Amino acid sequence: MSVQEDDDAAGPEPDRLRRHDSFYGDAEKVSNDKSHGTGENWARTLQLAFQSIGVVYGDVGTSPLYVYSSTFPDGVKHPDDLVGVLSLMLYTLILIPMVKYVFIVLYANDNGDGGTFALYSLISRHAKIRMIPNDQTEDANVSNYSIEAPSSQLRRAEWVKQKLESSNAAKIALFTITILGTSMVMGDGTLTPAISVLSAVSGIREKAPSLTQLQVVWISVPILIVLFSVQRFGTDKVGYSFAPVISVWFVLIAGIGAYNLAVHEITILRAFNPMYIIDYFRRNGKEAWVSLGGAVLCITGTEAMFADLGHFNIRAIQLSFTCVLFPSVALCYMGQAAYLRKFPEDVGDTFYKSLPAPLFWPVFVVAIMAAIIASQAMLSGAFAILSKALPLGCFPRVEVLHTSNKYEGQVYIPEVNFLIGVASVAITVAFQTTANIGNAYGICVVMVFSITIHLITVVMLLIWKVRLPFIAAFYVVFTFTEFLYLSSILSKFAEGGYLPFCFSLVLMALMATWHYVHVKRYWYELDHIVPPDEMAALLARRDVRRVPGVGLLYTELVQGIPPVFPRLVDKIPSVHAVFVFMSIKHLPIPRVAPAERFIFQRVGPDAGHRIFRCVARYGYTDPLEGAKEFAAFLLDRLKVFVYEEAVFACQCAEDGGGGGGGDDDGVLRRAEEMAAEEKRLIDAEAERGLVYLMGEANVEAAPGSSLMKQIVVNYVYTRLRKNLREEHKALSIPKDQLLKVGITYEI
Repeated sequence: MSVQEDDDAAGPEPDRLRRHDSFYGDAEKVSNDKSHGTGENWARTLQLAFQSIGVVYGDVGTSPLYVYSSTFPDGVKHPDDLVGVLSLMLYTLILIPMVKYVFIVLYANDNGDGGTFALYSLISRHAKIRMIPNDQTEDANVSNYSIEAPSSQLRRAEWVKQKLESSNAAKIALFTITILGTSMVMGDGTLTPAISVLSAVSGIREKAPSLTQLQVVWISVPILIVLFSVQRFGTDKVGYSFAPVISVWFVLIAGIGAYNLAVHEITILRAFNPMYIIDYFRRNGKEAWVSLGGAVLCITGTEAMFADLGHFNIRAIQLSFTCVLFPSVALCYMGQAAYLRKFPEDVGDTFYKSLPAPLFWPVFVVAIMAAIIASQAMLSGAFAILSKALPLGCFPRVEVLHTSNKYEGQVYIPEVNFLIGVASVAITVAFQTTANIGNAYGICVVMVFSITIHLITVVMLLIWKVRLPFIAAFYVVFTFTEFLYLSSILSKFAEGGYLPFCFSLVLMALMATWHYVHVKRYWYELDHIVPPDEMAALLARRDVRRVPGVGLLYTELVQGIPPVFPRLVDKIPSVHAVFVFMSIKHLPIPRVAPAERFIFQRVGPDAGHRIFRCVARYGYTDPLEGAKEFAAFLLDRLKVFVYEEAVFACQCAEDGGGGGGGDDDGVLRRAEEMAAEEKRLIDAEAERGLVYLMGEANVEAAPGSSLMKQIVVNYVYTRLRKNLREEHKALSIPKDQLLKVGITYEI
């Protein structure tokens, strides 16, 4: 005897007689799999803190190379302006990177992962804001899902949840700012190598004044090529290689800053009085406001702390920032201001002019290496964020390589690395000076800050349930501060600020196109699922044979029979002896424990047909297994499901016969006997061969669609799909075991 389940299962049943397919059973195998949080031991935390110095802080740590020259492009007009700008930079460093990011934003991580898509996933787990309706009740039972049950104290959160779920405008707005933030981080990853390497190499003109700026540019280009070439070795290896170098860099800039303070003007320390910021604006008016666009460059790379959190943990980032980064760069800026008080004419090349002569060459070499590290910080962040976007259907399929077996979340994306590398070299050659690149750079930085503010505010309202006065204070203070910086930067739109906007619009258009068609395709399949009676008639046809082996038909649907199945049977009138409708589903969490990976259900008109549905659930940072490992794990879990189903059937029979459920050993023995034959059959068919089946869907705009929709679907999406990775390659499916069935979807 066996228990058969279909898609139209009955309502709630008593606990002992609750339906037993692994859509319920496997989801209850919980294994508190948490990582990258604050619960690491101190030895591991210190190790990660050291490694984070090499990966996270290169960008913000190399800002002293160009901040003063960008803030005073026309020279220093009043000696006290230096005190005002120094005070402005110190409090900007304290307010945005330290207070906002290190001690607030980092805690809005998604089970250890940060970045704009991690925030979006965190929100989508608590409110149904995603466009694809593939949520299942069983998902909430996965270990890392962790949704707090509603209570009378959470009325505000429930109100926010209801508004988000009922408003298409809110859903689209959240998705739009998320992909805008991702696009800006990508722009940051393109501009950081250009400005960092170029500013470091420019120092050589101190010793070789005959070099032209164009020659400096062509010296920078091969360094950029080397930088992008080493990315394939991964964050782990690159981080450990760079950490000692960037540590030396921080020691050098702190020491040089202390030297300049002592030698030139120790009284510059009065910049800790914020009144000097007010005096600076009173004295300079509009010019002071315009200079904010240069001053904000002192916090470039701040977003990398959050985007790269998946590589480290909160405590490691907090330690390395407060104990290494902040003291070093603060001393450096104070020393540079002290030097410029005596030599204001050197503001165009403050960093190298303020060096003690014997230290020039050692610092020059370390500066170039530190500039490379600065680029690494944003590149690793860009890779991390894009790797989260892929499983959520928000970015075209590209190859994601996990570069560390020891640490999760460390990834490399070859196609993206190549495109960013080409763009970075092109920008360096085209713009040539750090001042020109800086006009574009600041926009990326502040736009990402602003987007993070809005997403964090939603997290506070919906998930943290923070008191409204605190949320209001947080939103007003940081939004106002960042608006001042953004308004200043936008004044330089025509001088290079247009570049990140153009770049982001193109990238957003690609992401939005991919996601739009992805959603429409899912809805098309959902609207055209095969009814149960049609499925029964299809299997009952005389020309349809059961052939040896196991067939896996991949579909995005997690419920219902996909429309490609009848087309498959029409073209090849056969169904494998064991047939599985296979769905790969990514949950809005970073990781799913292997024990919770698969959930099964028996489908079809009769249990003897041995047709199953399987949903394989992954987090957005989980790598997909190779085809061989995946198939072995799948079949093993399928046999477990068959046994558990038999146990349930025996329990039902015993309860129905008045046995009272006392003889548990007897139930298990009978279940083992019932399941043994089907398990042997599954093994035998697996030995005969495994065939992967896929629908090769040609997506077209439906007749009567608008011209814009026809362009997006028929041209942009189709070209993207043809020029990027095929689905079977993304799933590591062997080509000699793959059978594709052509089908057209009109959306």
